[in-house]
Amino acid sequence: MAANKMFDIAGKHAIVSGGAQGLSRGMAEGLLEDGCKVVIMDLQKEKLEKVCADYRAQGYEAYPVVGNLADRADLNRMFDEALEILDGRLDILIPAAGVQRRYLPEEFPEKDWDLVININLNAVWFMIQRALQVMLKQPTGGKIVTIGSMVTWFGGTTVPAYTASKGAVSQLTKSVAVDCAGRGININAICPGYMDTEMTANMTQERKDECTKRIPAGRWGLPADLKGVVTFLCSSASDYINGATIPVDGAYLCK
Repeated sequence: MAANKMFDIAGKHAIVSGGAQGLSRGMAEGLLEDGCKVVIMDLQKEKLEKVCADYRAQGYEAYPVVGNLADRADLNRMFDEALEILDGRLDILIPAAGVQRRYLPEEFPEKDWDLVININLNAVWFMIQRALQVMLKQPTGGKIVTIGSMVTWFGGTTVPAYTASKGAVSQLTKSVAVDCAGRGININAICPGYMDTEMTANMTQERKDECTKRIPAGRWGLPADLKGVVTFLCSSASDYINGATIPVDGAYLCK
């Protein structure tokens, strides 16, 4: 295959969770711009429906599925609805929905721990499992991209549940890769660095400035910075890459 054809993902069918805003929306947008048909999942009904309507007005195939990924029954209902929209075919899964809660470890509320683990880890696993049950039956297999974090490597301050969940997602990605690499499935993790999104909006300017000083690129990342790596990991160009954990961080991890 010619190199300029290897990155072509036009016509692929995809699911992206958490895509009403932030990094998830940026990744969904990249797939849409590349010609994919994309089901975008989120809990925020009005915001999600507006996002998809805006994309459809631009000529993109974006379809909303609203629901609560923390609820197992609702997750399965959402997945079934998405598959119906996608005509039973799933080429790409990006289970990107994520939440974060900040407390000192001795004060971390049980309900917030359960919420973070349910969204950031359990929902990711059950989405992957449902996707595999479809992809393994397809002659073309499928591509799965999970979302880690800098806390995949570091201990994040006041985010024990988030850190635990993102570390687990990286290891889960490796485990699934080992079992599925020879069966037409590629699964890799993207680990964003400090990104200018809603999740970091409540950080103090002092803390933001402190983080910026450590980023060799000299700036925080944006959702658009994930589009290229997503296209790569969802295309034939990455067919021999499996179980990788890829930092997208302006060289933050290196410093």
